Amino acid sequence: MRRRGSASIAANPVLIGAATTLVVLVAVFLAYNANAGLPFVPTYELRSEVPDAANLVVGNDVRIGGTRVGVVSAIDPKAHKDGSVTAVLTMKLETTIRPLPQDSTVLVRPRSALGLKYVELSKGSSPKGFQDGATIPLRQATPQAVELDQVLNTFDARTRKAQQDNLTEFGNGLAGRGQDLNRAIEALNPLLRDLQPVMRNLSDPNTGLRRFVTALGHSAEIVGPAAETQAALFRNLDTTFSALAKVARPYLQDSITGGPPALDTATRSFPIQRPFLRNTELLFNDLRPGVRALATAAPTLADALQIGTPTLRRSVALNHRLKPAFSALQRFAEDPLVALGVNDLTNTSQVLAPTVAQLTPTQTVCNYVTLWFRNVSSLLSEGDSNGTTQRFVIIATPQGPNNEGGPSSAPANGPNKDNYLHSNPYPNTAGPGQTNECEAANEPYLVGKQVIGNVPGNQGTLHDKTVIQKGT
Repeated sequence: MRRRGSASIAANPVLIGAATTLVVLVAVFLAYNANAGLPFVPTYELRSEVPDAANLVVGNDVRIGGTRVGVVSAIDPKAHKDGSVTAVLTMKLETTIRPLPQDSTVLVRPRSALGLKYVELSKGSSPKGFQDGATIPLRQATPQAVELDQVLNTFDARTRKAQQDNLTEFGNGLAGRGQDLNRAIEALNPLLRDLQPVMRNLSDPNTGLRRFVTALGHSAEIVGPAAETQAALFRNLDTTFSALAKVARPYLQDSITGGPPALDTATRSFPIQRPFLRNTELLFNDLRPGVRALATAAPTLADALQIGTPTLRRSVALNHRLKPAFSALQRFAEDPLVALGVNDLTNTSQVLAPTVAQLTPTQTVCNYVTLWFRNVSSLLSEGDSNGTTQRFVIIATPQGPNNEGGPSSAPANGPNKDNYLHSNPYPNTAGPGQTNECEAANEPYLVGKQVIGNVPGNQGTLHDKTVIQKGT
C-alpha cells in the first residue's frame, strides 16, 4: 500500500500544464529578445554617428570582418547648427572586442539587394580604445557608403543609349575582320616581349609615373568643362573625314603616293629657296607701312579699278585723237607770251589761296557746290501737279510783334510759338576755325526758341552724295 505523499509529478496534470506554459513563455521571451542579445549576458555598449541610417533598423547586425559581434539597439536622429541631420547608432557589442581602438571606422553596408543593412566596424591600430558608452565621431564614418540605387541610377537613359551605340559601332567595326585580328594577335607577341623592359622602366620609382598620373588627373579635371567643345570637335572631324572619304580614291591616294617624291624635291630645293624667302621677308617688312595705308584706301581703289578698266580699253583711241591737242599744247608751251600768263596766274592763285582754303571744305566735306548746281538745274524741271519748283506762293507770316511781315525794332522773339526768328547767314561748312559740321540744310528747327547763327551742337557731315554711274 503506497503513501499518498509519494505520488509522482507526472501523475499531476496541473503541474505538467504549468511547467509546459513556463517553458513556452521563456522560449518566447528569448526569441523576442534574440536580436537584442541574450538576457543576463554582459555587453560592451558604444554609440556611433553616421551620415545616413536609411533602411537600417533596430536589431541589425554589427560585424567585424564578416563576424557578428553585436546588434544595433537604438537609432536616434541628431540635428546640427547648419540644419543638417545625421544619425546616432547605439550598439551592444560582445565584451571580447573591448576596448575598440579609437581610430576604428564605421560603415553602413547593404546586406542584400532587398535593402537589408548591417554595420561594419573596421578595427584600427591605436593603442587607446573607446570606453563603455563612448561615441565614435562622425569623421570616422568612412568611406562614404554607396547605395545600390545610386549605382543603378548611373545607367540612365542616355548612358544606356550610349552603351547600345558603342556595342553597335564596335560590332560593326570588328565584323568580318577575324583574319586581321588573328594577324594582329600574332604581331603582338614580339610587341609584348619588347614591352617587358619598357614596363620595368615605367614601374621604377625614379620615373615619377605616379606623379605623372596624378598630374594627368588634374589636367583632366581642368579640361572637363571643355568636354562638350571637344565632343563638337570630334563631330566636326567626323563630318570632315566623311567628306574626305568620297575623294580618298584616287585623289588622296595619288596625293599620298606623290608625297615622298615631293618631300625629296623639297629637301633639295628648300636650301636654295631659303635666301629668296629671306629677301621676300625683308621686302614684306618694308611694305608693311604701305599695306597698312592701303587698308583704308582699298574700297576706293577697288572702285577705281572697276570703273577704270573699261576706260583704259577706250583710252587707246582717245590717245590717237589727242595727238593734235598735244601738238598744239607743245606749241603753246613754247610760246614766250605763255610764261607771262603763267606768272600772272601764279600771282592770282596766291591771292586766292586763303579764299580757296576757306571754300575747299564746303565742297570736299559738305558737297555744297555740287548740290547748288544740281538744285539750280532742277529748279525749272521738277515740281508737283501745281507747277515747277520756281513759282510764287503767298506764305502767311507769323503773327506777333517784330514779325517778318513788316518793319521791326528787334528780332522776333514770341510770344506766339511761331513768332521766333531763325536766321543763320553764315553757317558752319567745316572751314578753317569752324566746327567740323555741315550746318546749312541740316540744322534742326527749334520750336519756341529764337536762333540767330548756328544751332548749338554738332549736326554732323551728312549730305547728299553725287552717284557715279557704272561705265560713265
